[in-house]
Amino acid sequence: MSRIAVMGSGAWGTAIALSLANRGGHDLTLWSHSRGVSETIAERGENTAFLPGFSIPRSILATPEIEVALRDAEIVVTVMPSHHVRASYEQFAPFLRSGQLLVSATKGIEDESLQRMSEVIADVLRKFDLTLPVGVLSGPSFAQEVAAGSPTAITIASKSAELASRVQREFGSQSLRLYTNEDVVGVELGGALKNVIAIASGIVSGLGLGHNSAAALITRGIAETTRLAVACGGRSETLAGLSGIGDLVLTCTGSLSRNRTVGIELGKGRNLEEILAGLHGKVAEGVRTTAAALGLASRHKVEMPITKQVAAILHEDKSPVEAMRDLMSRPGRDE
Repeated sequence: MSRIAVMGSGAWGTAIALSLANRGGHDLTLWSHSRGVSETIAERGENTAFLPGFSIPRSILATPEIEVALRDAEIVVTVMPSHHVRASYEQFAPFLRSGQLLVSATKGIEDESLQRMSEVIADVLRKFDLTLPVGVLSGPSFAQEVAAGSPTAITIASKSAELASRVQREFGSQSLRLYTNEDVVGVELGGALKNVIAIASGIVSGLGLGHNSAAALITRGIAETTRLAVACGGRSETLAGLSGIGDLVLTCTGSLSRNRTVGIELGKGRNLEEILAGLHGKVAEGVRTTAAALGLASRHKVEMPITKQVAAILHEDKSPVEAMRDLMSRPGRDE
């Protein structure tokens, strides 16, 4: 039996905890920064705020106390919005210890530093004189479907083969299949950048442009995300796998995608602030990731025309119709 702490009780964190509980054989804690969410889970056996409709067994200890959640944990899974990762790890670090395995299940790029989540984690740990192996969990996985036990395949990436193989073994079940990968850069950037393309895909849908437009957008989207990932040190074959095109297709086409939903509403002419308020505290990571992606693209001199137009729509009030017209009128080129 392994003691596993899931740090973050949003939809994805709760789904991971449920998948582990259904697999059996683990001692599980689920930490929430909100005491109210932890108390609701403990009292009602349900995360009504972020993943309603799924029963949470009492074998999962819900707690708002960091020390309680991390005590004796062998594997620590962190699942919080990307802009909270640094501050969260600064809180976690005093309770972490040598021998633990860290798994990041957050998809995003930090705004100012342009660091991937594993880089943010390592940066914080250095300040506390800690060196712990870090893995990255990514791939096509809607929380609701994982919680429901729908067959799902994802990737665990790490420079530590021991970490990757153990997480593959400990997390895998009849409904969750894990593939290992040592390309942390490619897996993380695939998971982060697909959210930007999903917003663009949603805009195409909101504008009512049809299947031709959607197919073109998704295909050229994977092309530009691959360019940036490779420029940053990732492998192109990683972006052709689960954490690349797999996650991209899911997020660009699935009705459960928050990023696609944001795009649809933008395409219909709604205001971004109003759209985000309608998410009721849930996060569409692509809104933040867009600017960071362009920052990385500028640093590595990579062209990202779709991302550039998404940024203009999100932050410069550019009309989606005008953005689409500008994309289509770009000079011709080889594929």
